[in-house]
Amino acid sequence: MIQRKVLPTSPVGVEYSLTALGESLREPFGHLYNWTLEHGEEIQNCQRAYDSRADT
Repeated sequence: MIQRKVLPTSPVGVEYSLTALGESLREPFGHLYNWTLEHGEEIQNCQRAYDSRADT
């Protein structure tokens, strides 16, 4: 999914890019990212509630 290319530089450089398969994940990951933005406050509230129970 990720292509790695070593560059002939000093020091050696590395360049990364997505393959066609990796590119095919942009849309589904974009939806997941947008979902987390929409539900971020609720997620944080749940995490805080869990953390406060774990301390007791």
